[in-house]
Amino acid sequence: MHVVVIGAGFGGLASALRMRAKGYSVTLIDRCDRPGGRAQVFEKDGFRHDAGPTVITAPFLIEELFELFGEKMSDHLQFIALKPWYRFVFSDGEHFDYGGNPEDTVSEIRRISPDDVAGYQRLLAHSKRLFDIGFTKLSARPFDSFLLMLKQVPTLLRLKAYRTVWQFVSAHLKHDKLRRAFSIQPLLVGGNPFDTTSIYSLIHFLEYSFGVFFAKGGTGAIVDALVGLMERHGVRLMMGQTVSSLHIENGAAVGVHLEDGNYIKADMIVSNADAPYLFTSMLPDVKLPLMTRAKLAQAHYSMGLFVLYFGTKRTYDEVAHHTIIMGDSYQELLTDIFHRKVLNDDVSLYLHRPTATDTSFAPPGCDSFYVLCPVPNLKADIDWQQEGEKLQNQIIATLGRTVLPGLEETIVSNFFMTPADFKDDYRSMFGAGFSIAPLFRQSAWFRFHNKAEGVKNLYLVGAGTHPGAGLPGVLSSAKVVDALVERCD
Repeated sequence: MHVVVIGAGFGGLASALRMRAKGYSVTLIDRCDRPGGRAQVFEKDGFRHDAGPTVITAPFLIEELFELFGEKMSDHLQFIALKPWYRFVFSDGEHFDYGGNPEDTVSEIRRISPDDVAGYQRLLAHSKRLFDIGFTKLSARPFDSFLLMLKQVPTLLRLKAYRTVWQFVSAHLKHDKLRRAFSIQPLLVGGNPFDTTSIYSLIHFLEYSFGVFFAKGGTGAIVDALVGLMERHGVRLMMGQTVSSLHIENGAAVGVHLEDGNYIKADMIVSNADAPYLFTSMLPDVKLPLMTRAKLAQAHYSMGLFVLYFGTKRTYDEVAHHTIIMGDSYQELLTDIFHRKVLNDDVSLYLHRPTATDTSFAPPGCDSFYVLCPVPNLKADIDWQQEGEKLQNQIIATLGRTVLPGLEETIVSNFFMTPADFKDDYRSMFGAGFSIAPLFRQSAWFRFHNKAEGVKNLYLVGAGTHPGAGLPGVLSSAKVVDALVERCD
């Protein structure tokens, strides 16, 4: 059995390893020169930048891949626990350090709002109940049966999963700053806290249980370790090759056509391409089932991402590894991004400073940064050739007057990516940063299935499929495919 895996993002890497562990011959193909998908590594003037996920939770999902081959992850990767997990900086200059250990979080909550300590404990207890169902029981379980979805309805109703994340948080916390801090988790997987189902509030207990980590050497080191695992166990990698279309015979996927004209035969295909792009651009002459067409027609996509990478000629030792700078507005800003699809004069930012933990990311006496700014996806009428530099200057000014004083004078080697780059480089539909948004109507059975409907021998992993975006989500999608293939064997 020859399995072709399209896309070397984390979902594709994990799928290739899981299929190889079954004894199949595996070929992994990606259009980038380096594996990792969106987890690329950029280097400029001695500064290194991870382009992909920088918040690492549930590292046991990575460890499982090494265990498939009788190896130990610790022989190849070093994970460093972060403290705090995130530092929130508000527009009035006040900050809130979240995570490290439970006592630290409670102490910080008590400092800001003593009345919310008990509410946080209730929030965490409810998050555990969501985690026990949404992650432990369902994240690695195939959701290709509507009956299975129906069976979950009573539990989801009991857990009030119909509430949004904002409603969930507001039911437990009173202080506006804490409500903002504890509701941003959906943004890490592409969702608006005011729209996203509260099932995603399980992230609180996920972080509480397993912590937040940084891999020594960065996310790129995780990719390198997984590539080394594949090479040791015979997975064939084809980098810098773009799959233009799948070859379908008698309703079954039997191979892939490359842009250079070559053809690779396959007994089974696992696609880590963006699911909407796969269905609309890589399956010519295939009449998709009604349900798949309906999902495509009604799809609501995640926000886009503007990512600014830069170095500084000095170090900012007081800046945490992960910092979230909150603007004056919150709901209005998110409404502009997700619904009005316009740029707001205000910005909220996620700042990553890997040199806080690993100084190898920058030359001596310097710091390496990337800052992520949520923006509308390409359904908006925004000319990024015009607006990119303006937004870069706005972000630099914001950082300079908040957490990186003097940035205008110390910044070097800066460059940025816009939603247009996500569309061109990663074939992301509408340049969305996380494929389709994590709405209730786009979750579980309502999300794109891991076993393609209407095409035999085709399986899907990645952010647009069940269980969803984020590193734990895409790694779990490979576990789902593993279970589906096992069920078919």
